[in-house]
Amino acid sequence: MRKPRDFDAELKSLNDKAKQLKARKQSQLGELVQATGADALGMEELAGALLAAVAAEHATREAWRKRGAAFFHREGAGTGGAAGVEHGGTAKDAGSPQPPAGGAGAS
Repeated sequence: MRKPRDFDAELKSLNDKAKQLKARKQSQLGELVQATGADALGMEELAGALLAAVAAEHATREAWRKRGAAFFHREGAGTGGAAGVEHGGTAKDAGSPQPPAGGAGAS
């Protein structure tokens, strides 16, 4: 005879996993903001840039995706850590995404 399934325990386990995934996602988003230098922006500026990114056209978002992929590729190829980001991208990359975001939001 089969052992009956404990649905309550399975549901609790799934809820615990969902909480862990959400916490990890929040942590990774915070790390991303810091790695890109976006933590230097004010909360309103960052929120505005993110809202413009969400509303941007597909072609603009695709260009940003490619740029982001290059950022991660460059970071992995370097020494890693914040030093690789500061040397390779903060001055050049941190300011550049703002004009397209503002341009897409203004359109």
